[in-house]
Amino acid sequence: MYAWIFRHLPGPLWLRIITSLALIFVALVLMVQFLFPWMSHFTQFTDSTIGSADQP
Repeated sequence: MYAWIFRHLPGPLWLRIITSLALIFVALVLMVQFLFPWMSHFTQFTDSTIGSADQP
């Protein structure tokens, strides 16, 4: 499936690589937030740490 998505991305090779890395990063963030909520406790992008004065 990854090869099918990579093959259908527009642009030159370097742009396809950057776009695919961004898509993988977004997919991982969404998986941690919604599929593995127990793991979001260990990450820095939870709602409890955004705007918190305790975090450096």
